[in-house]
Amino acid sequence: MSQITICGLGSLLSEASARSTFPTLSGFRLGRISGFRRVFSHPADIFFQRGIADLPSLQMASLSAEPCDGGSFFCAAFEVPAEGGIEAFRQRELEYDLQVVPFAEVDAAGAAVAPAGDPPMGLLCCRSTDAAFKARAPTEYAEYIRACGVDTVWGWAPDSGLRPCAVYLRHCVLAATKGGTLSLNSFLDETFLIDRKTTLRAYLAEHPEVMSTEPPPELAQRYGG
Repeated sequence: MSQITICGLGSLLSEASARSTFPTLSGFRLGRISGFRRVFSHPADIFFQRGIADLPSLQMASLSAEPCDGGSFFCAAFEVPAEGGIEAFRQRELEYDLQVVPFAEVDAAGAAVAPAGDPPMGLLCCRSTDAAFKARAPTEYAEYIRACGVDTVWGWAPDSGLRPCAVYLRHCVLAATKGGTLSLNSFLDETFLIDRKTTLRAYLAEHPEVMSTEPPPELAQRYGG
């Protein structure tokens, strides 16, 4: 059966979390993506629908990857069946620009393993634009904007004060922890807030309350890392 590779950058860093979305995944492993950085740069409608976003404090942002010279981070790589897999993933991640990007296989120490041929490629959730999202799915774009109560998905400026959704951030940190030391340190030091300067490690040092912001009981398993 033909398969596609997905590169997870947040909650999918945990195999258990990844399997909750992709129960038939195989080959779960760590990889490294270069030429991109990981940023909390857009609000997610699902956070509002599930009651875990906070608009007044702007704690409502989710993750994406964006091109960045010199940027890199550890990701989770795994395979899912191609039949129906790509379309299902696109529908799940409708606001993103899903790009097929090269990544490096790594050894237990995190060192890149030279490929025998061309480098492996995987689907990555990348930053998009409001215009592109609206052109792809105008009805869904309008519903997304309405659910968030904002006037832009991808147009948030570096000085906008947009912050990660606390419940989601905690979920991602727990997922990265389950992924091992390399995964966790990469998540803390190679993930940035909207200003592209503040690392998650620095943000969590300033806001330790994030790690005690638990989801509602009905979402405890979904957002438990």
